[in-house]
Amino acid sequence: MTNLDSNIEFLKGVGAHRADTLKSELGIFTCRDLLFHFPFRYVDRTKFHSARDVHQEGETVQLRGVLRRLESLGEGRAKRLVGSLRDETGVMELVWFQGVQWLEKSLCVGKEYIVFGRVNAFNGRFNITHPEIEESAPAEGNVPARTFDPVYPSTEKLTQKGLDAKGLRKLIRLLLDTLKPADLPETLPDYLLAQFRLSSRWAAVSNIHFPENQQELDGAIRRLKFEELLFLQLRILQLRTRRKDATRGFLFEKIGDYFNRFYQEKLPFELTGAQKRVLREIRADLAVGKQMNRLVQGDVGSGKTVVALMTMLMALDNARLSDGQPFQACLMAPTEILAQQHFANLSDLVGDLGIQVGFLSGSIKGKKREAILQQLATGDMNIVIGTHALIEDWVQFKNLGISIIDEQHRFGVEQRSKLWKKNPDGPPHVLVMTATPIPRTLAMTLYGDLDISAIDELPPGRKPITTIHYTEHHRLRVQGFMHEEIGKGRQVYVVYPMIDETEKIDLQNLMTGFEALSRDFPPPKYHISIVHGKMKAADKDFEMQRFVRGETQIMVATTVIEVGVNVPNASVMVIENAERFGLSQLHQLRGRVGRGAEQSFCILLTGFKLSSDGRERIQTMVRTNDGFEIAEVDLKLRGPGNMEGTQQSGMLRFLLADLARDGQILAAAREIATQILEKDPSLALPEHLRLRQHLASEGKDAKVWSRIS
Repeated sequence: MTNLDSNIEFLKGVGAHRADTLKSELGIFTCRDLLFHFPFRYVDRTKFHSARDVHQEGETVQLRGVLRRLESLGEGRAKRLVGSLRDETGVMELVWFQGVQWLEKSLCVGKEYIVFGRVNAFNGRFNITHPEIEESAPAEGNVPARTFDPVYPSTEKLTQKGLDAKGLRKLIRLLLDTLKPADLPETLPDYLLAQFRLSSRWAAVSNIHFPENQQELDGAIRRLKFEELLFLQLRILQLRTRRKDATRGFLFEKIGDYFNRFYQEKLPFELTGAQKRVLREIRADLAVGKQMNRLVQGDVGSGKTVVALMTMLMALDNARLSDGQPFQACLMAPTEILAQQHFANLSDLVGDLGIQVGFLSGSIKGKKREAILQQLATGDMNIVIGTHALIEDWVQFKNLGISIIDEQHRFGVEQRSKLWKKNPDGPPHVLVMTATPIPRTLAMTLYGDLDISAIDELPPGRKPITTIHYTEHHRLRVQGFMHEEIGKGRQVYVVYPMIDETEKIDLQNLMTGFEALSRDFPPPKYHISIVHGKMKAADKDFEMQRFVRGETQIMVATTVIEVGVNVPNASVMVIENAERFGLSQLHQLRGRVGRGAEQSFCILLTGFKLSSDGRERIQTMVRTNDGFEIAEVDLKLRGPGNMEGTQQSGMLRFLLADLARDGQILAAAREIATQILEKDPSLALPEHLRLRQHLASEGKDAKVWSRIS
């Protein structure tokens, strides 16, 4: 008897050979896997275009006609299969560049087919390249004719085994006919089904495969998306509660001399309301005896560094109860440049408060390193700022109370977790920071078990950066503008793409650009720094420092200057080939200017032709300086799996939910999950039995993306 946990091989119509193909091509091992292998689109079989009415490139059409011609043209890689589909109004050309040999054997001239695909234009004629094609035939056996036909992802191997979209439809229909509603138990409480007018789970799964109309399909999708996101949020929030309950943290009971003297005597500016709010949230975490695990996100220039310093001062003001040993703090940054920048800034800020601040990176060697390690081990060094070197086994602290991780998405989860083990008395408090604002939907999933703070306010007096888009034929205008700004005593960045440090063409472009700028801005009047990833660390630092000291007017660089360079006198950022950068990178690079009192500019230089995504990225940069808005657009364009930081933590794979488009459903699921767990933390009430059972059966395999440990 077939049930959902049966091996797919034993479903009628599958067998051993087809089962092997389903397993290798689609990861379908059981009947449950097949049932939850959802269509990626639907064909409304009542709606067909005519060949005569196809007149717009890029539109997606469905045609029905007779295949009148089929021939193979070209040789080798240029080989292609060309066919002609004729309906009552005209002819549409079909072109395939892949699977030619198999298609030649499987398609038959003279038969009627249904094709579906995107219209292209070539030499003044329309064609459909790589259309989906299937024989137009009446319903067979127990597969009734329907208005909506589901279309499933397929491959050449699947098609050869009779498991194309039509074959998969037959198998899933057979499986549904074999099963009963009781085989797919309800997972949601009755009160939620009624409150949100959701269909049953059985109806939703049946209708997502074979909807009778658009209303049924919409209801099925809404129900299944809500279920998927609700259980994700329940798992995340339960994990968050368990972590808070189980992980003891150091109790920072007082605000003492270090914090108060810095705030009253050393702070060079008034804190913004957002900075004060985040500091209050951090203070509340540190005063309850549970480990803090908080993410602080803030746009470029929002003042995260000062918040980090004042958090470290809270630690220094407190001591271990057993022996009175003061707590220490560390700040880890992803690059030596950024770590050195933090070290210089924080050393200057704490001034004569009597705080010992050290710097540690892989480049610190010999006696100097030994001295730093000794001071950390004895507790004589209060604060250490460094790179990945801080997580090495040979770095030992006397009493580490708080670990701060800057640009946290640059570190792997395992790397971050090593800081937890640096205090033998228990894990230190953890504060992670990012200057890449995180879309709200990602924050509720990727970092759902962390407490999240946002510094969403820039310091007063900061002028918005003016962003301009120019194409190549405006290059002389850009160079003239650079001359003007340098003439005012300002400095300029010119950044070239370096997608991969091994790409020779990128390095050549950078060197060619450097040589061209050297001709347009010749010495001795002008001096230019150059920095790229293939340079030795000492050489990069030398060039950086020349620019920081104002000895060079132009910095030619790759994205190594994306973070960690703070030159208030730099007022212009020119980004070459800006279409090759992601939105997050463009926003980070733009943040290198606008740090002084003068008006700053970001110039995006691109080629003439831009893809639709490239154009939207450029238009977004020109339209807004708001990093949170930019992050939302970035999520929409790239999807969650490609956002920075998600790859290292596990891809956000959903059966149906789409974080870029389903923000409202996610927010509702989050709110409902919160209400349920506040009322019934262990899901022990009778009305929550279904939730508890489903979490127990399905949740054991679920990934939680946000764990720091």
